[in-house]
Amino acid sequence: MLESVKNDEMRVKDLLEFSMGMMKGENGAQLIKKYEDAINNVTPNDMLKLEDMQIQMDVTTEAIKKDVDKVINVFFKKLEKYKWDKPKVDTFLYYLMEENKALKIKLEAIKKLLIKKDIENTREELLEAFKELTKVDSHYVKKENILFPYLEKRLERYRALNVMWSLHDDARKKLKKLISMLEDSDTNEVELNKEIGEIFFLMYGLIQKENLIVYPVASEVISDKEFENMHMQSFEYEFLFIETPKQPEESVDDYSEGGKDEYVLKTETGEMSLEQILLVFNKLPIDITFVDENNKVKFFSKPDERFFPRSPAIIGREVKNCHPPESVHIVEEIVEAFRKGEKDTAKFWLELKGKFILIQYFAIRNDKGEYKGVLEASQDVTEIRSLEGQQRLLNWED
Repeated sequence: MLESVKNDEMRVKDLLEFSMGMMKGENGAQLIKKYEDAINNVTPNDMLKLEDMQIQMDVTTEAIKKDVDKVINVFFKKLEKYKWDKPKVDTFLYYLMEENKALKIKLEAIKKLLIKKDIENTREELLEAFKELTKVDSHYVKKENILFPYLEKRLERYRALNVMWSLHDDARKKLKKLISMLEDSDTNEVELNKEIGEIFFLMYGLIQKENLIVYPVASEVISDKEFENMHMQSFEYEFLFIETPKQPEESVDDYSEGGKDEYVLKTETGEMSLEQILLVFNKLPIDITFVDENNKVKFFSKPDERFFPRSPAIIGREVKNCHPPESVHIVEEIVEAFRKGEKDTAKFWLELKGKFILIQYFAIRNDKGEYKGVLEASQDVTEIRSLEGQQRLLNWED
């Protein structure tokens, strides 16, 4: 057993050195020959480990993304032949893989439009096709908010998932840019072809990374019961280009022996049952998330309208893992300023899907002033911003 672990560690170390050599531009053929044994025995988990080690070595996400496909291409034959238990029908991973199949069909259909080599006459068709392709966001969000949190709990070296999240964001940005270019009649064909090529490379690459690396690893470290929970949570989002499956019956939460109606919180300002508390939280016109003093997500509300994706899988997750690598430093800066007592609030606002969203962060402190966490509150203030004058009488029409 110890010998096996030692061999695994040595293999990953060799694979890391091979990968770093590729990134430095060293001779690829010589590197492959030097590390041939490690390459011929590579596993999906090895790929995650070596990327994690690169991150620990302060190799930037951008640097890893730049060369990761070259490395995977060298490992491809071995990873493709890796034996793992494929997911059963009607399970979380099964539907993620089905979505990938459907996504490839959509990409192939766009390729057929491009074969005509007459973008000007197919511009409208391409525009509609790429607008439809933006639905891929639901697939990426399910990975970020359901799959990744479970993998983080099971894997000691999970930071490579941040690289994939960053690739998701690259695909989102490039799709948005391409749609804007297709809507602009002045964009020339050369520019369009370049952007389309980059999007295809990104999206096919993500499908390959999921099928060869992420899903095999997930199948080995996540239990059937956890996959059942993940499947249930996935119904919060759309199923990408496939028919929505029948949703399993959700089990009733056991809040206490007496039930949630009998679990009562009493304070100097009144008392409420657990059911009442949850109903109030979820009816507030604000999307709230609470992160405790240990930087762990502890609670989020379920308002009628949610602005940013949340799944039960994030409960207990490090808050820094709930954000893509490019923006996590902002979250860390806010939390650190709150923890030190330097600041108590932080505000951001943005336009999202035609709405003006206000995002506020509040430091939570007890009566002694001790830091106890952060409350994030997001609110649609579009209508509030437009209010003028007064309305003192009831008007049901507003």
